[in-house]
Amino acid sequence: MSRITTKSLRLPKRSVRAEHLGYFRFGRIGKHVVLTNDAGEWSQLTPGEFDAFLMGNVEDGHPRFEELRERGFLRADLDLDDMARKIRRKRRYLGHGPHLAVLITTLRCNQSCAYCHASRTDMHRTDTDMSLETARLAVDHAMKTPSPYLCFEYQGGEPTVNFDVLKFCVEYSRERNKQEGKTLDHSVVTNMTYMNQERADWLVANKVLVCTSLDGPESVHNANRPWTGKKAAAYESVVGWMKYFNNKYVEQGLDPELWHVDALMTSTKRSLKAGNQIVDLYVDLGIRNIHIRPLNPFGFATKTWRAIGYSMEEWLGYYERTLDYIIELNKQGVQIMEGTAATFLKKMLTPDDPNFVDIRTPVGSGTGQICYGFDGSIFPSDEGRMVHGMGDSIFKIGDVYNTSFEEAVNHPTVRSIATASYLDTLPMCATCWNAPYCGVRPLHNYMQFGDLFAQRPLTGKCQQHMGIVGLLFKRLANDPDGAVASIFRRWTIDRPRLADET
Repeated sequence: MSRITTKSLRLPKRSVRAEHLGYFRFGRIGKHVVLTNDAGEWSQLTPGEFDAFLMGNVEDGHPRFEELRERGFLRADLDLDDMARKIRRKRRYLGHGPHLAVLITTLRCNQSCAYCHASRTDMHRTDTDMSLETARLAVDHAMKTPSPYLCFEYQGGEPTVNFDVLKFCVEYSRERNKQEGKTLDHSVVTNMTYMNQERADWLVANKVLVCTSLDGPESVHNANRPWTGKKAAAYESVVGWMKYFNNKYVEQGLDPELWHVDALMTSTKRSLKAGNQIVDLYVDLGIRNIHIRPLNPFGFATKTWRAIGYSMEEWLGYYERTLDYIIELNKQGVQIMEGTAATFLKKMLTPDDPNFVDIRTPVGSGTGQICYGFDGSIFPSDEGRMVHGMGDSIFKIGDVYNTSFEEAVNHPTVRSIATASYLDTLPMCATCWNAPYCGVRPLHNYMQFGDLFAQRPLTGKCQQHMGIVGLLFKRLANDPDGAVASIFRRWTIDRPRLADET
């Protein structure tokens, strides 16, 4: 029998005068110790300053005293009412209800993307189209949300394949809204390869926001997102229609800073050496916001993952190189930002939370968003629909024919997801320095580990979020002339497009 040996780990003893300290979390990032609190405030200290802080030696006259006092890290003059107001403002989304309604107009799709999880079907499968009656009931259901703002997002498959239903949802919801009085937005997530002039002109005329996928230069995009059964290249169609839409917005006198096609990119193994070229393409097309997104590492056959996948460590190295290139372009006057970094920076540098449903506590599944399948099935999010498409109905919370809005959002599954993503009650998350900025994804945990909670430090999302926020703190700490801080603050400024209030 082998012997189990243990080794003692010597830790330095620290003198702590707790009566001088406010509530804080802390962690080592590079050469600094970062302090954070529930209000989203933060400070970066040298190890020597951190020791002085713990021992109560940061007093009036110390160079860091005012900063630490104002941010709530010192007990001296701590204004608990002000701290409570800051926390309430950060989490005000909790009382609003779902503000995002995802409608799956069809499962049919004309592409076979290498990383697709959307349970797509072939183009002849009209039985996977949403009917007009189901669409009407889904809109009625979604409009029951108490949120004063609601965005209808049309997905697929390829949602423009069932364009009549998409048009109906836009027009019917606007008619319904004459009584509801909400602020409405409409957005279509399209691959652009089924677009034609009639559809495009209708979307522009009706101010439906357009989002597409553009994975990078032609060789990368076409390899990731091939057309089903065709040799034609998808890249040319995507870029051509992006230019068409953007020109139409200008012709209508709309501000191109606000009205333009948004694009998302998904990183595969092919992307890891092409970060700069991908950014350059977005700049050339006039896209001001690029989301450097990793693959979701579930649902792939081993052979497929070997062809397109990578470790999170590899992805973070690629992300860091690409982010630094974007920062350098900004220093040269080029206006482009990285979308995931911008989401975290809004949490770090402003008094508000952007209410991005995937990075908040609790996660927005069922409480910030709701998803309606083509057949009227209701899910807390699109990921729940994907799990259902793989034969596991654990995340189905009802249907538009038999389930009221209140029954859906109060479903035990929604409650379980909220419990599994409320950081203040999760071991390790509750005390993590990144808690004020982070969010966990229970549905991802379930798909990867079969458990809503999982061991979060082992999950890719934990590693991704810790890596990105740690990288942002490092860049802010190594910023002698304030240029990076100025760029980052600019990324937090939102100029909202005029939403449909009719």
